[in-house]
Amino acid sequence: MSKLNINLLYIEDDREIGEWVSRDLKERGYNVTWLTSGETAVEQAASSSLVILDVMLPGLDGFTVGQRLKRQYPSLPVLMLSARTSIDDKLQGLEFGDDYLTKPFHPDELAARLEVLLRRHGAASAEPLQLRHLLVYEKENRIINQSSGEEIMLTGKQFHIFQYLLRHLGQIMTKEQIYEAVWGEPYFDGDKTLMVHIRHLREKLEQDPAAPEIIETIRGIGYRVRS
Repeated sequence: MSKLNINLLYIEDDREIGEWVSRDLKERGYNVTWLTSGETAVEQAASSSLVILDVMLPGLDGFTVGQRLKRQYPSLPVLMLSARTSIDDKLQGLEFGDDYLTKPFHPDELAARLEVLLRRHGAASAEPLQLRHLLVYEKENRIINQSSGEEIMLTGKQFHIFQYLLRHLGQIMTKEQIYEAVWGEPYFDGDKTLMVHIRHLREKLEQDPAAPEIIETIRGIGYRVRS
């Protein structure tokens, strides 16, 4: 893919940093849209190939903006930037982000990480992920049942839940992590909303919803999609 066809959405409120990063990326051949806040990020991301998102933003912080972007565009790669170095901040960012780069950074490292994410994203769009009887086209938001040849239609929330689990393929994700990533709100113990959505997902995805092979329940913890 030519870089001239790659639109980067860059969200950074520090004007000095924003100017040199934008200039460097443009010199490397990318199209760059630079925003100083996340207020219009969801609208701007519609035509973007990848988002570079700073954590410390005025108004909506980067974690909130990133979660909104992933809910609206589950397959859009998001690279988080932050001067925060604590493991808790990194883990919070990686719950929805695809990579996390700590400031200060060298522009060559940022460019290299962009290349990796774009290759991964491009590969995902060209080659479907196969999960037993399912073919999952992540970029196109399409799921095909190979047994019947039919496309499986999911609601927005169902697809976002499934996409979140796919981004953490093979990992056990807690109910709290899934709920907060998809709904953007704190999970309250005893809330049955996620469980109901998982049941409906299994009715559409599993060959036998009573004995699920794709979305596993990890008793007392949460769920996992096994590769």
